[in-house]
Amino acid sequence: MGKITFDPDGNGPVDFYVLEQTRLGGVDYLLVTDAEEGDGDAMILKDLSSEQETEALYEFVESDEELEAVAQVFSNILDDIDLK
Repeated sequence: MGKITFDPDGNGPVDFYVLEQTRLGGVDYLLVTDAEEGDGDAMILKDLSSEQETEALYEFVESDEELEAVAQVFSNILDDIDLK
């Protein structure tokens, strides 16, 4: 499981562990958790960066419609994970 570190709002680093990634409608999404092992909170991040940028720019998916669509894709990919 890969680990990525964010520094949201300059409040110090926060680690997330990548469970899966997918591309939907030309946009990259990451399914991440805040716990390396066991049950943690799952979140979906959306890559907002352009192809020319050297670093990815992610934000949490907040739109209910988008979140439901992407969660369904991840659910299909990962049969043993319940995203509801």
